[in-house]
Amino acid sequence: MIKSSLERLGISQLKPMQEAALEAIRPGADIVLLSPTGSGKTLAFLLPLLKILVPGHQGVQALILTPSRELALQIEQVFRQLQSGFKVNTCYGGHPMSTEKNNLKEPPALLIGTPGRIADHIRRSNIDTATITVLVLDEFDKSLELGFQGEMEFIISKLDRISLKVLTSATNLDVIPGFTGITKPEVLDFTTDAVPLKLGLSAVKADGTDKLEALFHLICHIGNEACLVFCNHRETVERVSGLLSDKNVMHGIYHGGLEQEDREMALIRFRNGTHHLLLTTDLASRGLDIPEIRHVIHYQFPTTENAWTHRNGRTARMHASGTAWLVMAQDDFIPSFISGEPAFVDVSEANTLPEEPLWETIYIGAGKKDKIRKGDVAGFLMQKGRLPKDGLGKIEVLDYASFAAVKREICLKMLRLVQGEQIKKKTVKIDIAR
Repeated sequence: MIKSSLERLGISQLKPMQEAALEAIRPGADIVLLSPTGSGKTLAFLLPLLKILVPGHQGVQALILTPSRELALQIEQVFRQLQSGFKVNTCYGGHPMSTEKNNLKEPPALLIGTPGRIADHIRRSNIDTATITVLVLDEFDKSLELGFQGEMEFIISKLDRISLKVLTSATNLDVIPGFTGITKPEVLDFTTDAVPLKLGLSAVKADGTDKLEALFHLICHIGNEACLVFCNHRETVERVSGLLSDKNVMHGIYHGGLEQEDREMALIRFRNGTHHLLLTTDLASRGLDIPEIRHVIHYQFPTTENAWTHRNGRTARMHASGTAWLVMAQDDFIPSFISGEPAFVDVSEANTLPEEPLWETIYIGAGKKDKIRKGDVAGFLMQKGRLPKDGLGKIEVLDYASFAAVKREICLKMLRLVQGEQIKKKTVKIDIAR
């Protein structure tokens, strides 16, 4: 099963970390897997489940706890791509609990969720914990950082039949909390074996203390390449966004103060190229499915070395290269944990706005729960909307909606052609995503 699943993913060879995990993760084991962000930990703990899960078994067999909705959905997507035949459900805040409760009436073999929502379901007796034998604590360090210890401790206290525990982290853990029940784990440490980042360090100087103009010139200098701009606070993200809007720079924003739907749309647009620029807090520094990024801009310096590492982990991943940019006010000092001397670049003459992105995002009011798949969306838009193959980009299908990237120049014509048409014998709303 594993070989055929990898073929479906287009993977011919596992990474050493994934091979080690596949061999080590087995019933009766306690495993701690340490590996950098973007190194493939998700596949490393999902593949062994294909050998452990029992077909036809009633009830939830494996539970994966993860710190964010976005990461939970990413894990679910990878598991579905394995096409194992095992049912999977995901539970997270931001949408009706009643929907999840109905899904859990026919329990999945694999349940993925955020600690708060899973704890709620257990308290309401929506989940029978007696059948769960596998527990994965994914991005455990991030879950602790976000304050989920109480929820995780409660959940684990209700799991009496666990025979396998897997804890993953992007950073070394000085102490594993006792509530995990992990006392003498087998540690797979791939943090020191990571491929060194092919990361350049550059900086731009602001004229005085106001860095907004310097940031604008830097964005113009970078142009149309994918770029993340990190700020330390959501208020700063909003303020910078206002300036860029005033200057007609297309961009998205992502921070914890946004509604879940707005955060999800920002990521969808960024992934499919509708936006090349995303302003964010450290919420986007790890655990998100976002594309290879060439540039990371530190509009505000991170406060810790870990934050610096994880922000830059969004670029120069694996065999790629990238640049970390520092935007410096006149009196700024570079923190001691940032090694190396940045190359200062004069961008003061750069005033030409980045080109308009090639893609626009289309909303379709039907998703997985309506039995819609990516192929259905592609076929519909190309047949009914007469889209050429190169006019259609990345497609994402959620539970109740689908999103497709369509070339901006032909988007409106396509929308006129599909109005009133049916997808899988269902008339649904189709429009530019708002």
